[in-house]
Amino acid sequence: MEVLEARLNPLRQELIDHSVYNHINSLEALQLFTQSHVFAVWDFMSLLKALQRQLTCVQVPWLPAASGSTAYLINEIVTGEESDVDQHGVRMSHYELYLRAMKELRADTSVIEQFVADLRAGQSVREALENADIPAGAKAFVSYTFSVIERNRPHEIAAAFTYGREDLIPELFIELVRNLNARFPNQLDTFHYYLERHIEVDGGHHGHLAEEMVRELCGNDAQKWEETISTAEESIRQRIYLWNSITSCLNGGALVNS
Repeated sequence: MEVLEARLNPLRQELIDHSVYNHINSLEALQLFTQSHVFAVWDFMSLLKALQRQLTCVQVPWLPAASGSTAYLINEIVTGEESDVDQHGVRMSHYELYLRAMKELRADTSVIEQFVADLRAGQSVREALENADIPAGAKAFVSYTFSVIERNRPHEIAAAFTYGREDLIPELFIELVRNLNARFPNQLDTFHYYLERHIEVDGGHHGHLAEEMVRELCGNDAQKWEETISTAEESIRQRIYLWNSITSCLNGGALVNS
């Protein structure tokens, strides 16, 4: 684990220190941010379900999971992410909560909603990503996520999920919460709740569960640990590239891949 920390910490720090947080200084800037970031919120759920498919039984007839311990870990996380509660106690996924927060902000949700509609209609992720209105950074981010999923190696999927998402999200969102609370007090109720909920859940219970899941999957296999670390590094780099893309947009660059 010392090797993992030594290799990931510089990338984590680069992400924590990223200038994107300082550029979210108006409601318009926050709207643009969410229009890209929502794709990362959505594909997080796909990483999660890929792990559930690998580590539990989601088919009929049911068969015992290879490891009851990892099955418990992933099912516990799925429950929290797919059916959490909003600030009023209503059950919904974190993606749906984020989408509602976007609508309160009057951010444009049409692109992500069209993307999900295309998937419901039977398009593959690759086909749905060809929508010209999807932000270029978001398109690249989702493409990388699905390249990990398609490799079909549970320890690599868990690495992207744990160290590229669960382990990292609280630190990233703390920066956003600090900025948003100072600039828009009492104006962003659902968005604030979403961020605070991630800090509470992912920074504590889910983060520990995810790390335990990685240890279960890698065991004492040196090659699996190396593949896990490499995937974790690239997952954080992909988040940095997404943040770079959003920052470019906020500086007046192009948001969409036309």
